[in-house]
Amino acid sequence: MNELMIVAIVVLYIAVIALAIAVVALGRQIGVLLERVAPAGALMTGKSLNPGETAPEMDLYTLQGDVVHVGGVREDQRSSLVFFLSPSCPMCDVLAPAVRSLAHDERAWLDVILASDGDEADHEGYVQRKKLSDLPYVVSRELGLRFRVGQLPHAVLVSSDGTVAAAGLINSREHLDSLIEAKQRGVASLQEYLERKTQQSA
Repeated sequence: MNELMIVAIVVLYIAVIALAIAVVALGRQIGVLLERVAPAGALMTGKSLNPGETAPEMDLYTLQGDVVHVGGVREDQRSSLVFFLSPSCPMCDVLAPAVRSLAHDERAWLDVILASDGDEADHEGYVQRKKLSDLPYVVSRELGLRFRVGQLPHAVLVSSDGTVAAAGLINSREHLDSLIEAKQRGVASLQEYLERKTQQSA
């Protein structure tokens, strides 16, 4: 009996060691895959405002009755993220909590402005449903036209000097974060950053 127990214990030890080796090997393989798969950034369309371009400057009334200034040079050195959405856009619905979370997380330097067009009554109900009342929400067709928004959801990050830092079509929280990441790295997009990195390492 003692011999059988010893054999069983030895087999278990061997199995545990084999599993540990397999986990380490898989961990290394995952690391290699993450290096090869580039993070996805916001999709820049041909009509989008280009990084470095001066953003349109406008004064607009929000649904809350306040006036919000979009674009232009800001003396307080804050940046603005104009997020274009629609109550009838399913992806906008999914991203609304992420936008609210981003506004809270980056509030030290960033103002988030929600923008759309259409009937204000529809938007007022949407703001209540999605709990967006703490963010300025403007309903302006002209704003979308001047910012050259073709598809929704779309976001434009405007630097404190009034120029576009990053812009693009947003389909995930990762895309949203990529605009912030691109600004912090001083590039037009994450794709540009990765291309530069690849060229430097080549």
